[in-house]
Amino acid sequence: MSTTSFGIEATPFGKSNSGELVTLYRLTNSHGNSITMMDLGAILVSIEVPDRKGVRANINAGFPTIDGYLQRHPYFGSTVGRFCNRIANGKFSIDGKSYSLFVNNGPNHLHGGKIGFDQMLWSTERLVNENSVGLRFSLISPDGQEGYPGTLQVTAEYVWDNRNTLSIRFQASTDQATHVNLTNHAYFNLGGVESGTVYDHSLSIESREYVPVDENMIPTGSTASVIGTPLDFIKPTDIGDRIHQLGQTRGYDHCFVVNGTAGTLRPAATVYHPGSGRTMVVRTTQPGVQLYTGNFLDGTSASGGFKQHEAFCLETQHYPDTPNQGNFPTTLVKPDEKIDETTTFEFGIRT
Repeated sequence: MSTTSFGIEATPFGKSNSGELVTLYRLTNSHGNSITMMDLGAILVSIEVPDRKGVRANINAGFPTIDGYLQRHPYFGSTVGRFCNRIANGKFSIDGKSYSLFVNNGPNHLHGGKIGFDQMLWSTERLVNENSVGLRFSLISPDGQEGYPGTLQVTAEYVWDNRNTLSIRFQASTDQATHVNLTNHAYFNLGGVESGTVYDHSLSIESREYVPVDENMIPTGSTASVIGTPLDFIKPTDIGDRIHQLGQTRGYDHCFVVNGTAGTLRPAATVYHPGSGRTMVVRTTQPGVQLYTGNFLDGTSASGGFKQHEAFCLETQHYPDTPNQGNFPTTLVKPDEKIDETTTFEFGIRT
């Protein structure tokens, strides 16, 4: 595939486990910088942007062929739903009626269950104008899928513009009250995905509070100050400075409360890699962002060959276990309502 011409190129990428044809799309902006995505899982496969010397590299961890994505992989680049993160015991109630979800993470339901949105084939529509190229992915999740009530109609728009900004917009509507929490699970390494650990990445998070969890990674029901903890990224701090203080989780796997008003697009995090000069600024309408540092990447083929802490995620989302937490911003969506959340990842260079 060419990486120099503005537009969208599509090539066959293989077949899904159920035999469906999968397409890989390369979206190239006017500067020749590109992202690739596939319609299986609405997965972000690569992001190729230059360093301060103008040398492009892929900064998004994934697999070179479809084979890696057909196994139970670590959600590399995936569009995750119906509910990203964890729901305690795979259970919640709506209007007094109890629902049981598939349990796939110890006692918890995680990232949509056994067959989440990351494993489904999405329909695709191209979005092109003079300033950007994009894809609108759509799917229908039927009533009862993975235990969730309601038929859910979902769109995920990924737009790559001439400013090297990736904008992601999630929309969803339902015919019954249900819970929805959507995110993208990209794994970043701004030095390039083969450059080793992310310990030297300077990170700041626009957050003064985080969501404490118990031994099963389920929220205790309140928020707490990051000050005086290894979670304090109010000032830019290298990811590796305090990561080894987090023995229970083997690194960062924490949800932060994003400053400002949820529902408005506002800064969430800034990352700088001094070796390459690459920067990434994250903005979101979501109430929270989960920092995850690839704690269970083990260097095997199932992990794409990536080892522990060789990539990080900034998953914008609602808080974990919100369906069972009355104090958190709600994830309940009713038939007369619509989910509409936007996150942007702006890539740049610091000389």
